[in-house]
Amino acid sequence: MTARTLIPDLQRFARVGHADRQGTITISPRQVYILPTRYGLLYAILVVVILIASINSASNLGFLTGFFLASIGLVSMVLTWWNLAGLRIKPLTPEPVFAGNPAHFMLRLHNERKHSRPGIALGSDAAPSAVSVTDIDSSSDSNPALSVPALQRGILRAGRFRLSTDYPLGLFHAWCYLETGQQCIVFPSPAKEAPRLTSPDDSGMEEGDLGRGADDFIGHRYYRDGDPLQHVDWKVAARERGLYSKLFGGDRTDQLCLDWDALPDVGTEKRLQLLTRAILDASAMRMDYSLKLPDKVIEPSRGKRHELQCLTALALFGLDGHE
Repeated sequence: MTARTLIPDLQRFARVGHADRQGTITISPRQVYILPTRYGLLYAILVVVILIASINSASNLGFLTGFFLASIGLVSMVLTWWNLAGLRIKPLTPEPVFAGNPAHFMLRLHNERKHSRPGIALGSDAAPSAVSVTDIDSSSDSNPALSVPALQRGILRAGRFRLSTDYPLGLFHAWCYLETGQQCIVFPSPAKEAPRLTSPDDSGMEEGDLGRGADDFIGHRYYRDGDPLQHVDWKVAARERGLYSKLFGGDRTDQLCLDWDALPDVGTEKRLQLLTRAILDASAMRMDYSLKLPDKVIEPSRGKRHELQCLTALALFGLDGHE
């Protein structure tokens, strides 16, 4: 077994910080690992050379210099370890993102001491090359965020976090591992143009003029054959969002049905992208809309909460362990 394959196996037995019942992680002294850096090794070699030379020459000044440098190294080791020990971490809920955009996993680092904690770096197994460095003032908080690429829809897990520091002199490197359990919902990336779906459902109410009056502008709906051309919103069409008709007057708006079966046969992921675009457009125009998937039906509604519910259903569609 090579050294490269041995190191990940040993990491399984590392002492990892986990959240308590309040959702807070406290780094105990035994969870902090520390090793000398290459500069620390050179520093140690320098101290040993000075002491050996002092012994050979019986130089009191050499002994004074050697032991003084050795004491600086020992104090640096303690301060490096002390910079992480006792730190409290609160995982924050990440905001959902669309596939292709980075997900931001944020931790709240709380320093209860009266002394600052400089040079604390945050890394993650999900993005080994991404590192966020922060300084925490005395009796205050810091919220470092780590950006992780979200390449596909579904659930993106942050993985194991790694807090590290080289403070104060860079002679020693201390680190600890954290398991926060953070997950980010990744929505399908929206298509550039909205699909042509089934006609809006006008059967929800028995009274009113179905939102087809001629007084005040109240919103949009998808263009239907026979709609007056003067009611077409050409500004929206110029942005390549499809054809929409303006609605005037009335005491209710149309209900749009976003039906999976009404989409063209272009593959699962492409259908999800088309539905994502349709949801975003319908929400921007404040239309009531429903979502019909092969395994789930969401009743008509509007608003950010309804939008999040529909986009989450698209993100988890067809994935193992989710309905």
